[in-house]
Amino acid sequence: MRLTILGGGGFRVPLVYGALLGDHAEGRVSHVTLYDEDPARLAAMARVLVDQAAAAGVPDAPAVAATADLDEALRGADFVFSAIRVGGLEGRAADERIALAEGVLGQETVGAGGIAYGLRTVPVARELARRIALVAPEAWVINFTNPAGLVTEAMAEELGARVIGICDSPVGLGRRIARLLGARPQEAWIDYVGLNHLGWVRGLRIGGRDELPRLLADTEAVESFEEGRLFGAEWLRSLGAIPNEYLHYYYFNRDTVRTYQEAKQTRGAFLRDQQRGFYAEAGRAGQPSGAALAAWDRTRAEREATYMAENREAAGVGERDESDLESGGYEKVALALMRAIARDERATLILNVPNGSTLRVLDAEAVIEVPCLVDANGAHPLGVEQLPLHAVGLVTSVKAVEREVLAAAASGSRADAVKAFALHPLVDSVAVARRLLDGYAAAHPGLAHLR
Repeated sequence: MRLTILGGGGFRVPLVYGALLGDHAEGRVSHVTLYDEDPARLAAMARVLVDQAAAAGVPDAPAVAATADLDEALRGADFVFSAIRVGGLEGRAADERIALAEGVLGQETVGAGGIAYGLRTVPVARELARRIALVAPEAWVINFTNPAGLVTEAMAEELGARVIGICDSPVGLGRRIARLLGARPQEAWIDYVGLNHLGWVRGLRIGGRDELPRLLADTEAVESFEEGRLFGAEWLRSLGAIPNEYLHYYYFNRDTVRTYQEAKQTRGAFLRDQQRGFYAEAGRAGQPSGAALAAWDRTRAEREATYMAENREAAGVGERDESDLESGGYEKVALALMRAIARDERATLILNVPNGSTLRVLDAEAVIEVPCLVDANGAHPLGVEQLPLHAVGLVTSVKAVEREVLAAAASGSRADAVKAFALHPLVDSVAVARRLLDGYAAAHPGLAHLR
């Protein structure tokens, strides 16, 4: 099989390639093509993958090619993995800074920052989808580009069911809960439902029995893992569920915004500076074998350790435990998804797919994040219990915002864009929404027409 990675110079590409190196089954990926518009990042990442293959000692490691020609990258692809970042980390840092100056959250997928990122990304994602439909119409597209649910919905306009969104947050959350309950994650049924970065684990069944109430009743156990410490046992018992970590931005918004405003540097600025150093080091000519991979390993370890540091500070829970540092495993989800489709190996995975009739409060085309059965015909959402009212309010409000982003990206209308900002639960004023849009339009050339 042939896999094309759009955003092939991106920092997380070695996670995907590492998963492929460990796949020895028949019909595995044999060729990987990296596509990126930045030749320096592309060259650096190709070096890391060469080091990875050498370190793994796999004689038939997937061949790697790199190109800046999109059609060349897509031609003959069986799967296309989309992980682009429109505007780069400089754009993310600007999104955060502009929002915080107005006293609202600028996180890359939540609130004003997510809207700005979506306005920049949706037109590019739509164009990529059109190109894939033309050049590689039989390819399956796995989207990890953020905001993942919104971008998957935009690409589905062109690709239909052949685009599926993935995220590592629900995977990591479900795994942590299962281990606390003494179960192997692959043997537990995770009752998870919502939108991307806006979902809840409402039950975890082991042998047909829901064990989540047992966990919620044990304060010490609840506050021994990442989400339990972030939200606190009392609040989780009130909800009767364990939220995705990104809901901390909603439930503790004032605390988080204040901590972000007081921080020396935003997350986007930190990653921008960190990765600038990594790409310079990994791309340096004349380095010994293994040096690029070693630089990537060091950078990744620091990145994981500082993930959501401001939220932990706002919650007063200190540094991440070693048990929480393991990657959520989006690369493993991607590999499992490819296997299930290519080999017709039925698998149950939490994915971003069109709603159909799963949640009655949303229309059929709305992309949601739920457990799905995957086979050779794609991903099929499984039936779930309907959302409680508190969750309905958040899910429908945020989906309405996503629809306004899709409309604004298509129409170029300032009114649609202002509406997207103003309707978001974390933006508290139409006047603030207008100032946010003006700030983003001034900072990002692609949004200048919205001023």
